[in-house]
Amino acid sequence: MISQQQEKHIEHASPHATFAEGVISSLPIVIGYLPVAFAFGLNAVKLGYSPWEAVFMSCVIYAGASQFVITALLSAGMSIWVAAFTVMAMDVRHVLYGPALRHRILQRLPTRKTPLWAFGLTDEVFAAATARLAQNNRRWSENWMLGVAAASWISWACGTVIGALFGNGPLKEYPAVEAALTFMLPALFLSFLLASFKKRQSVVVVCALSGALLGLLLFSIPAAILVGIGSGCAAALFLAPPAMDQQREKSL
Repeated sequence: MISQQQEKHIEHASPHATFAEGVISSLPIVIGYLPVAFAFGLNAVKLGYSPWEAVFMSCVIYAGASQFVITALLSAGMSIWVAAFTVMAMDVRHVLYGPALRHRILQRLPTRKTPLWAFGLTDEVFAAATARLAQNNRRWSENWMLGVAAASWISWACGTVIGALFGNGPLKEYPAVEAALTFMLPALFLSFLLASFKKRQSVVVVCALSGALLGLLLFSIPAAILVGIGSGCAAALFLAPPAMDQQREKSL
């Protein structure tokens, strides 16, 4: 833990990033989200959902690729409980994002702002925040996080609106274009992962990928996600303490 005197020193040494800077930092995410959300809105309408239902899912559930899964499961006749538990299993990794960020953040967090940006803590927002904290911890701020999270959420909702309005329109004859739009979400996250990747993290990445591959071969995609997360976290817990201590010493 750092003292109040150290916190004040950090605040005076480097001004925190603003909300506007967060919006600017979110542009790569926004560019990636718009076409993927467009594809989701288009796909949801094709599966029989109304435009309002598609937009509601994007605004409230806001689960990225999992929204494609839940709409497909429900349209195939699966019960809402099976669909809900499947998506929860796929997205259980989000439970770890908050503690992972909190472990890196040096500042105290005002409780009024934290729940707002925590709602928008998607894979890509988490990756952007991790990259910012790794590059310059003192420039990170909750206002910056709010800017990134808000702009990303709005872009996802707007993309869904446009896709839902298109319905079975102009892209009906171009399935390759729709498939390319869907691929942009994992491609965007991969770009953030590579940007924040460091040599000492190679063991963690290898363990996570190996666990995910094992889960996929033996069980299913949700199991692959869970096993991959568990393997990566176990490796990180085993290797991270010395590295984190060195990082905190350098930051202070």
